Amino acid sequence: MSVIDHGDQAFFEASSIWKTFPRNASGGNGGDDHLVALRDVNLTVRKGEFVCIVGPSGCGKSTFLNMVAGFDRPTRGDLRLRGQEIVKPGADRGVVFQEHALFPWLTIRQNVGFGMSVRHIPRAECEARISDHLKLVGLSDFADMYPEQLSGGMRQRAAIARALANDPEILLMDEPFGSLDLLTREAMQRELAKIWMRTGKTVLFVTHGVDEAVLLADRVVVFCAHPGAIKKEVEISVQRPRDPLGRQFIELKREVSAALADAPEVPRAVVCA
Repeated sequence: MSVIDHGDQAFFEASSIWKTFPRNASGGNGGDDHLVALRDVNLTVRKGEFVCIVGPSGCGKSTFLNMVAGFDRPTRGDLRLRGQEIVKPGADRGVVFQEHALFPWLTIRQNVGFGMSVRHIPRAECEARISDHLKLVGLSDFADMYPEQLSGGMRQRAAIARALANDPEILLMDEPFGSLDLLTREAMQRELAKIWMRTGKTVLFVTHGVDEAVLLADRVVVFCAHPGAIKKEVEISVQRPRDPLGRQFIELKREVSAALADAPEVPRAVVCA
């Protein structure tokens, strides 16, 4: 399977993004009373592109994703999706967290349809979307079960189905497989790659894993810390499905790892991310 050609048109743009936080709860006094978590971040994502952000703890990866989601605002700079400024959460952005965040009192079917019910999508359309997306993630036979009855990997698949069922313009994923065991994580990576190929959704994916990034992404964006900024972007021009033992894969992994080697981890007390 060949690499998808996404063209050159900007779909999502981050322009000169800065984010600062007060050094203490009161905001501090004097001229040096803020921490710079993100410094002059500029990133363009093309429609249908799968972009992974990697970097050390405390480099602002999740902070950046939260601002794209609309949960937070940049101190300076501009975030735009399809040319429209991002100022608050919206249905055009689907978010999948490290923890599945499913409602335990709702069935999987009800969880997947929750966002659509809030938006008052007609019932027939809602039911059709639920069925389609449960089938997409392989959970049709578990639709009437509750989250606690499913494995961790199955719960994350349900969370992905819930995000996709709302038909977002871009899917934002914050280390969605970080809490899973190795075998489940590898299975979920393969499953996500298949889902992305079938849906063609634009994806912005945060991870600590170099292997995961090279396996999934069209492009890997390496963040450095203190303060967080983009150090390097690596194009992953390898056909899918990708062989982690292949020569090209290993060479690209080394390139990303080398960039990370010069992006030291920042103490938690110094930068909030």
